[in-house]
Amino acid sequence: MPAPSSSPSRFRDPGHGKHHFATAGSVLVRCPRCERQAQVVTATGDAEDTPSGPYASRRLVCRHCGLSRQRRQGDRTAFHWGGTAVMRDPYFHVPLWLQTDTRHGRLWAYNPEHLDLLRRYVRATLREHDPWCEPWRKMGIIGRLPAWIKQAKNRDEVLRGLDRMRGSLMK
Repeated sequence: MPAPSSSPSRFRDPGHGKHHFATAGSVLVRCPRCERQAQVVTATGDAEDTPSGPYASRRLVCRHCGLSRQRRQGDRTAFHWGGTAVMRDPYFHVPLWLQTDTRHGRLWAYNPEHLDLLRRYVRATLREHDPWCEPWRKMGIIGRLPAWIKQAKNRDEVLRGLDRMRGSLMK
């Protein structure tokens, strides 16, 4: 049996806003046609003045069945946080691919980067963040996590759930 490490594992809060992982990069979803893993990606446009973030055009693509849907600028974007309902992507409102239930609640992530951040946070025994000088930094992604995810007594169960989600990713 290896000797326990003398230094705790550390997590430093990167300070991402609550919509960071939904607007930067792709969101993994369940394809509405074939029920397999699909992606919501930013649609590439010819104009350089196209908006970014939650107002950018999005495209739902499935490489299994060939489904492709375009979301126009101005279509309704709805972010939902928590609860027991199935978590959905904010653009096409289809279920997220990365979600699982535990006895405490539902774990979910938008993409592998979001999943990795959650895993590093839960695994860490020392969690650090910048002082909250600016009021808008108080409720970033880490600040909005439910208390049951943050509690050390639930660490093993939460890590098992995050590992189940990581195992569902396509290689």
